[in-house]
Amino acid sequence: MLHTHNAQKILFLDIETVPQYAVFEDVPEGLQKMWVIKSKQIKRENEDTPEKAWRSAGIWAEFGKIICISVGILAGDQFHVKSFSDNDEKKLLEEFSQLLNKSYSQKDSLLCAHNGKEFDFPYIARRMLILGIPLPQILDLAGKKPWEVQHLDTMELWKFGDYKNYTSLNLLATVFNIPTPKDDIDGSQVYGVYYNEKNLERIVTYCQKDVLTVAQIFRRMRGEGLIPEASIVVKQ
Repeated sequence: MLHTHNAQKILFLDIETVPQYAVFEDVPEGLQKMWVIKSKQIKRENEDTPEKAWRSAGIWAEFGKIICISVGILAGDQFHVKSFSDNDEKKLLEEFSQLLNKSYSQKDSLLCAHNGKEFDFPYIARRMLILGIPLPQILDLAGKKPWEVQHLDTMELWKFGDYKNYTSLNLLATVFNIPTPKDDIDGSQVYGVYYNEKNLERIVTYCQKDVLTVAQIFRRMRGEGLIPEASIVVKQ
C-alpha cells in the first residue's frame, strides 16, 4: 500500500517540545495545581516531587510548548529540509499553519512522522487550539472516517498490527542501516540545551536529522534506496 502514495505529496516532520516555563516556581498557580495532580499520575524514578517532575512536562501539550517543527519534502532527486523554530510558539505555529493551508490541503497530501499519531500530530493540534490558531484541514480529524485521515506513522507501519510494541526511531535507523541521527543530543537533553544553554539552533539541527531519518525509514519500507547526503538541501 505504501507504493500507492505519491512520495512528493508527503510532508515528513518532527517536533521538539519543552515545558512552558523553565522551573516549576514560575508556573502560574492554576497550572501548578493541575501539574501536581498530573505528576502524581505519572510519577517516575527520581521524580518524587512535582518540582523535580516539571522537567518532563514538555511531553504534555497542556503543560509544554513547541520550540521547533522541522519538515522535509522529496522534490525530484532532492530532499528539502526546513525548520520553524522560535521562542514565540504562536509565531512558529502560525507560520507552520500557513504552510499546511497553502500546500497540504489537497486530499492526496499526507503528513508522516515517527509516533506521529500518538505525539506529533495531536500535540501540534492541541497547541494550536490553546493558542487560538484555526486548525488546518489536514490536522482537523473531527468527523473524519479512519480512511480519510491523511496521516502516516512509521512506528505504526512497523507494528504490523502488534499494538504492544514500541520501536524507537533510533532502533529502526539501526536495523535499516541508516546513519543514526543521535550523534549530538537526544530528547532527554533538549530541556537543558534550551533553558540552560539557550541554544535553539542546536535543537533545530537535531530535529532536522530526525526528519531525514523518518524519510529514510519510509523509503526503506518501500524497498527504495536511501537519500544521498549530496541530495539534502537545508532551506532557511
